Amino acid sequence: MWFRLALKLGCTVRELQARMSSAEFGEWVAFYSIEPFGDHIEDLRTGTLAALIANVNRAKDTPPYKPTDFIDWGYKPEVKSGPPSAEAMAITVFGVNLAEAKAKGKRKLVIKRPTRGA
Repeated sequence: MWFRLALKLGCTVRELQARMSSAEFGEWVAFYSIEPFGDHIEDLRTGTLAALIANVNRAKDTPPYKPTDFIDWGYKPEVKSGPPSAEAMAITVFGVNLAEAKAKGKRKLVIKRPTRGA
């Protein structure tokens, strides 16, 4: 994630790590899980357009094309569908496993922000 973010912000990973707090990095990770960015997402957008054109023009007995049919990544990545779950967001943003907390009977969680210099 550091490399992808450094590319997006136009700096090196070392520069980015020197000036970004872990809290802000966690926010970027959460943002990325909601709205991914990077070359692979751009490839997926292009593949979606190619699939749309191919599906409009395909024969009726031909199975529909998928965006990944038009992208040569050398592998077929897992394409997630739908928004991330609350459990996934809690782990990504706060490092809290909601299923584990629920199993322990906790109904209320208190997240404490670390103090600077501690």
